[in-house]
Amino acid sequence: MFMNNLIAPLEAVLFASGEPVATQQLMEILSIDEENVHELIEAFDARLKERESGLMLQQVAGGWQLVTRPEHFTFVEKLSQTKDRKLTAAALETLSIIAFKQPITKQEIEHIRGVRIERVMSRLLELELIKELGRKAVVGRPILYGTTDTFLKCFGLNRLEDLPELPTADISQLEEHEQLLLFSEEELSEEE
Repeated sequence: MFMNNLIAPLEAVLFASGEPVATQQLMEILSIDEENVHELIEAFDARLKERESGLMLQQVAGGWQLVTRPEHFTFVEKLSQTKDRKLTAAALETLSIIAFKQPITKQEIEHIRGVRIERVMSRLLELELIKELGRKAVVGRPILYGTTDTFLKCFGLNRLEDLPELPTADISQLEEHEQLLLFSEEELSEEE
């Protein structure tokens, strides 16, 4: 009966570790002697077989580890074939612009980046790193975008205020550059 009460803690320890756990460690963690560890391992292994679990116990590298049963490998292999969740340089650049300038429209981002960003925006929305915040009160009512809680989690931030400061000289130069571009565009449209 005593051993049955320790099967669930053993399972939790082996699952949480993800690495082989030495018999000595199990003795310390579960507060039992070596003989009881081996009995517990046998009881747990029998329970896994009895319930036809997809996992099994394996003695590896001097310790015990929960591993996938070989007959289920083809299913686990498909897990690694899931869609890649890495961001391209273009996606990171776009995400940075959104994070620092939100709420911001797609057109404003394209103006800053100088390229079209439909695919990048779709990817960021798909990964739930950005979301629609509403519509800008201008002609055409373009969608405003901002970051999500998923963005904060992925980048280890508690809140947006935890973003690092941007160098002020670069921002003022960028703003001057944007104003010059707008002024040039206005001059061109007046000449036409």
